[in-house]
Amino acid sequence: MAFLSHSLRRILIRSTNWIGDAVMTTPAVRSIRQCFPEAEITLLALPWVADVFRASPRVDRILPYERNGRHAGLRGKFVLAAELKRERFDAAILLQNAFEAAFITLLAGIPVRAGYTSDGRGLLLTHGVKRTAEIKVVHQVHYYQEMVRGLGCESGPDDLELVVPPEGDAWAADFLRTEIPAGGKIIGLNPGASYGPAKRWPADKFSALAARLQEFSDTVLLVFGTDADRSAATEIISACGDRCRVRDLTGRTSLAQAMGLISRCHAFVTNDSGLMHVAAALDTPTVAIFGSTNPVTTGPFSSRATVVRTDLACSPCLETHCPKKHFQCMEDIAVADVFHAVQHNLAGQVD
Repeated sequence: MAFLSHSLRRILIRSTNWIGDAVMTTPAVRSIRQCFPEAEITLLALPWVADVFRASPRVDRILPYERNGRHAGLRGKFVLAAELKRERFDAAILLQNAFEAAFITLLAGIPVRAGYTSDGRGLLLTHGVKRTAEIKVVHQVHYYQEMVRGLGCESGPDDLELVVPPEGDAWAADFLRTEIPAGGKIIGLNPGASYGPAKRWPADKFSALAARLQEFSDTVLLVFGTDADRSAATEIISACGDRCRVRDLTGRTSLAQAMGLISRCHAFVTNDSGLMHVAAALDTPTVAIFGSTNPVTTGPFSSRATVVRTDLACSPCLETHCPKKHFQCMEDIAVADVFHAVQHNLAGQVD
């Protein structure tokens, strides 16, 4: 049975675990809300993903999945299941594909459990949608929307939907007021990416790009990322020398704060990463650098995004490290090509 009853009143949505994936599910979450306008919708999400939905008009509340805290390990899964059982949900819609997501909702006694029948969890679901070969080669936005359609909900528009939480927006406004000269162009740089180094344009190339961007006298560069990206930020600052107008934000902002700043950037240069999808969802002009991953399925879902990549037979390989050891898919992307893409974005903007 693949169709959900529209009379459901208490619905749990299990979010995906990565920021970029979560952003790409926002159209599906909107479709679920449109399908169940009167239901109370609760989102179960890992803490680092929660800000994606913190201010969403489609979600009534967020339950934290503290996988590194009280929900850690096998015992933690039973703790989480017991907590969910007390909530007495009518249904769980699993955007996350993992076996674990279905197992926990089964333990929680949620009577309706819906999602793709992948990862060996078909028998755990009451409402399963087959994941076809065709759906695996389209953009992830369509992938999640197709699951919602398979459950009997009419999917709404495919546009990404991301609302900056008020506290993040206020923080960003205050930061720019005190740190950035009035009237300056703000360009974000995101040299990091999860899932291995194969997704990262080399730090020395980001540094060379930053030095070229300093040619614009009114430009301030904001370097985004985690603590792991701090060495890249240091290299970028060093490359700019005495003319340096760079602010290192690596490991220094929450996701909500980063969202507030990215929404104010005049351009955003990024690897394939969670923040790339944030920029796309916020309609920030984006230059996305792709090597090992596939822009057809996980590219920035925005009309204001430019993808820069090389045409190699081995790309995309979808590996964490270059299997051929030459890393040409990233090494062959010239600084000049990325610079010109940024220049084009800035030239098309009206102050």
